[in-house]
Amino acid sequence: MRNGTSPRSKWEIILDLLQVTSQEGSRAKKTRIMQKAYLDWRNFQRHFDYLLERGFIGKIEDPVGGTSYKLTERGEYLMKRLKEVEVLLR
Repeated sequence: MRNGTSPRSKWEIILDLLQVTSQEGSRAKKTRIMQKAYLDWRNFQRHFDYLLERGFIGKIEDPVGGTSYKLTERGEYLMKRLKEVEVLLR
């Protein structure tokens, strides 16, 4: 996760969201992911919904703990590929 002043590309934001979700494990909450990825609510919602709708992040419904999120196999694959691209672009 970057906390610099230069603007991030869409793919850098997506990589950050995937990494944070992965690090949080199967109990990742939206607010925590948003904060750790350094995003405002509007930008978070747009990119998070993109990942959720395409199956990169999965939703976990728990009657006791509420809704949480986890990285899917598809999300892990995308994260790995985006990390490879990030290394190539350095």
